[in-house]
Amino acid sequence: QVQLVESGGRLVQTGDSLTLSCQASGRTGRNYAMAWFRQAPGKEREFVTGLIWTDGLRYWADDVRGRFAISRDKAKATLTLQMNNLKPEDTAMYYCAASGPEQIPVTDRGSYEYWGRGTQVLVSS
Repeated sequence: QVQLVESGGRLVQTGDSLTLSCQASGRTGRNYAMAWFRQAPGKEREFVTGLIWTDGLRYWADDVRGRFAISRDKAKATLTLQMNNLKPEDTAMYYCAASGPEQIPVTDRGSYEYWGRGTQVLVSS
């Protein structure tokens, strides 16, 4: 089992930057991939950005590429999301996710086994 706890969400203004963190505990280090997803009110949970834990290969959704950066600290078992130039449409609950050890499509929501409870990001216009 892996437990994930997100933090860092808050109210910001358009154009601001914000950093979200995800602390993993339990049987960490055995996950093929970790990722950030988000869910806005009335919408489905969508992939934001993710990486393969071993080699750090990264993936982004088109609407965050160039604005958001994902990083990991293997020793601390943390996943970080650096968000720059935030827009009102980035408003959502942001979730950290971890897969099992098997290879998965990193962008596929249904392939992730472990989820945090989320942290709320509000971007005012």
